[in-house]
Amino acid sequence: MPDFIVRYIAIVDRFNRIIGRFAMYLIFAMMAVLLYSSFTKTFFIPPLWTLETAQFLMVGYYILGGAYSLQMGDHVRMDLLYGSWSDRTKAWVDSFTVLLLIVYLGVLLYGGVSSTTYALEYSEQSYSAWAPYMAPIKIVMCLGIVMMLLQAVASMFRSIGKVRGVDL
Repeated sequence: MPDFIVRYIAIVDRFNRIIGRFAMYLIFAMMAVLLYSSFTKTFFIPPLWTLETAQFLMVGYYILGGAYSLQMGDHVRMDLLYGSWSDRTKAWVDSFTVLLLIVYLGVLLYGGVSSTTYALEYSEQSYSAWAPYMAPIKIVMCLGIVMMLLQAVASMFRSIGKVRGVDL
């Protein structure tokens, strides 16, 4: 494989590993917000911001961790036939399915950028009583989709390398 592809894979893997390890800890922030919400609902007047903050943290956890999950091979896979195939056949199938993933992520990114542009242009706010601005979470979603797209391309290069007999 060309040197720039090897460097691309290394850079994308390193970046997504750092962001993915950070995103893993967002679950604890979300739990803290929900615990605070539970205590205040029990003993005091609950604040308006806790539910949506927990939802935004969950979105960050999920979307920023997607690329790391793809990198580690932790996505759900149907192993009915896949488990019995040779490594080369698995690499062929992975090369094809990652192309479908790239198309899907491209469409998702197109919609995400459109929605983010709208949120920024019109200062879109949530329809809740707290009414937070939606642009920050939509920007995080677009960044997560881009990271997943970059990781999918790296996975495709890795699968093509396996088909050619090169382990990247």
